[in-house]
Amino acid sequence: MPVTIVVGAQFGDEAKGKITDFLAADAQYVVRTGGGPNAGHSVHLPEGVVVLHQLACGVLRRGVTGISGPGMVVQPMKLEEELRALEERGLFRGELLLSDRAHVLLPLHEIEDAWEDALRTQQSPAAGLGTTGRGIGPAYSDRYGRWGIRLGDLDRPATLRQRLELLYARKTQLPNLPPREQLASTLIEVGSRLAPYIRPTEPILWEAIGRGDRILLEGAQSALLDIDFGTYPYVTSSHPTSAGALVGSGIPPLAVDRIVGVAKAYSTRVGAGPFPTRVEGELGEYLQRVGGERGATTGRPRECGWLDLVLLRYAARLNGFTALAITKVDVLGGLPEVPVCVRYELPDGSSLTDRPPTSADDLGEVRPVYERLPAWGEVSPATARAPP
Repeated sequence: MPVTIVVGAQFGDEAKGKITDFLAADAQYVVRTGGGPNAGHSVHLPEGVVVLHQLACGVLRRGVTGISGPGMVVQPMKLEEELRALEERGLFRGELLLSDRAHVLLPLHEIEDAWEDALRTQQSPAAGLGTTGRGIGPAYSDRYGRWGIRLGDLDRPATLRQRLELLYARKTQLPNLPPREQLASTLIEVGSRLAPYIRPTEPILWEAIGRGDRILLEGAQSALLDIDFGTYPYVTSSHPTSAGALVGSGIPPLAVDRIVGVAKAYSTRVGAGPFPTRVEGELGEYLQRVGGERGATTGRPRECGWLDLVLLRYAARLNGFTALAITKVDVLGGLPEVPVCVRYELPDGSSLTDRPPTSADDLGEVRPVYERLPAWGEVSPATARAPP
């Protein structure tokens, strides 16, 4: 069948954008299936680096349609800015579709995100989640609470104003909200400019499957940040797994023939949450510096650690990987040896080899057990082998 899913196998930032762009060369459609402006997918082109936040990388390739799918929460003003920036650089080469089922992320949600994080840290400094501050959690909360506004509502002024009135009525505790009518007018104006791209996307994908077209589902974040299967509560608010990619696109499971997990040769994490293989001191700084480990969206430095095979096995079983892409192998080339975590020892003396403890507190107390592999020396583009 013609569908490939790309899934992050760690805590995000595994270079999914690079792998997706490589695979997009053989695709007719590339679909972003979840998340919103919190994600940053970096694609390296001859013209320079492009960081995509809400657009699928298919828009960078002629003959490919990039779809921002129904599982996303889209900030339309920022999406328009992202699209304009590509056009100014001459990089908007493909086609663009925006699902009318995708929800709208509002300035209210960004304000609410900051307010909630301040409330958590006020109660306890350790309670902060370290979110990107882009409003993702509040937007998904309104989505599942059935308070949300969808992209398809932007050309219905009466419906839009009614839903905004309801949202403002239940967010009176938030400071510095923009005037409601001003926001409504802005959304209507931006919606009119985006209208040529907004439509039902799942029937288009179903027809593409029937023709045998290649479809690439582009995951954001990673499996270990899944709202149910990640290190809760230090997770995102959606389902960045292979199963979530199907829900976030409207594609049936039987259409999938390949699930590609993407993992670094080491581990990184940004934001709060347990990180068993974290490396501190000079070695951690070395990995951070040589690997260029800063968030594509926030610019925050990423904490670095060794490859965690316990979590990688868990991600593989959870997502059903049929292939694994290992990135940034060259970063470790200058080291004398490469430790990898093969199991966790728990405080009670038991051990785990294929899954983390369910509790984030318990995961923070495990002791990683390492095997040390011989280093492979410097890796250059001339010696690197492209995947088949």
